[in-house]
Amino acid sequence: MATVRVDTVLSVPVQQVWEAVADVGAVHRRMLPRRVLNARLDGDQRILTMPDGVEVRELIVAVDHELRRMAYTVVEGQRMPLTYHHASFQVFEDEAGSRLVGQTDVLPHAMAAHVRPRVEAGIREIREVIEAAAVSARS
Repeated sequence: MATVRVDTVLSVPVQQVWEAVADVGAVHRRMLPRRVLNARLDGDQRILTMPDGVEVRELIVAVDHELRRMAYTVVEGQRMPLTYHHASFQVFEDEAGSRLVGQTDVLPHAMAAHVRPRVEAGIREIREVIEAAAVSARS
């Protein structure tokens, strides 16, 4: 299994970043508003509606407040030719504020090269959105 790991430093306190990550039903507002049009929860599953109307169903595997780690796996609607997709976000303290680590495991292995740019773009958007929200909250 191939693993894609990306991280970014945010100038936002760790608890604020974790609150956005842990709010799994609001990913479309708090983390990825340019990539996800809507999100709704159905038990332990999250259904994402993408801007083009495609729905992606994810099983929320963990929301661990102690470790500040959220993990999910795509169970339906995967657009890339992946046979397995499991991802997690974990938030750590950093002297600048916080560090957000995204990790995605994929099969087949060769698809990691195609997944990496998407994960990198996603974590950049998450950083921008969370930092902008923090600035807005202070105003």
